[in-house]
Amino acid sequence: MKKRTAILVDDMPIALEMLTNDISKNHSEIEIIGTAKSVVEAAKLLRKKQPDILFLDIMLGDGTGFDILEIFPELKSKIIFVTASDAYAIKAFKFAAIDYVLKPYSDEDLANSIEKAQNQIQPDKEQLNVLQQAVIAPNKKPTKISLHTSDKIIVVNLKDIVRCKSDNNYTTFYFNDQQNILVSKTLKYYADMLKEVGFLRVHQSHLVNTKYIKEFIKSDGGYLILKDQSNVPVSVRKKNEVLEVLNSF
Repeated sequence: MKKRTAILVDDMPIALEMLTNDISKNHSEIEIIGTAKSVVEAAKLLRKKQPDILFLDIMLGDGTGFDILEIFPELKSKIIFVTASDAYAIKAFKFAAIDYVLKPYSDEDLANSIEKAQNQIQPDKEQLNVLQQAVIAPNKKPTKISLHTSDKIIVVNLKDIVRCKSDNNYTTFYFNDQQNILVSKTLKYYADMLKEVGFLRVHQSHLVNTKYIKEFIKSDGGYLILKDQSNVPVSVRKKNEVLEVLNSF
């Protein structure tokens, strides 16, 4: 069986050595053909060799992993992003719907990332832009999110999402142009992610973009009327939180 080639890019010598050793020890199907500790070193290396897999740290001493991708827009390598345990970075990857390896990683994490990289489609430019903007400006609220459907990944503007509804282990996103998208993740996943950007979980099965709330009707147990004329129930335990949000408008 032909070995897959890999290049490793990380500005921390210890981390680079550890990753090199872990791949050499546990993944004999991969041949490491080069390592680099900076954007400049990586660029020089990639001009000579294009690996099957590129292990790419996000933050480098002389720039970012995105700088390398911009230098080589036609790069065909499968990319495995490697990032330190940083809350902002993790949030960025979630918004972009891009897989990553979190340092310090386990043998299982590394094995899973290699398997995924070999089997999955590469992130497109829009996804990488979502990731790049979230990483570069961590204190700025994201404006876009990548959504996984059954057959593709769609990048959408957060301002266009009216509401989300739980469908067991799936979530349906409803948009202001009457379109909807079914996504293969739970409502809780998105409720946790989107609460900082103006979304409120008003019911076990419903998440709404607060800017689309038109009015709160107190009868029939309490429900919201949104600007697209849809009705969304409000659970008893969420009622006070909804009223607080409405009073803050």
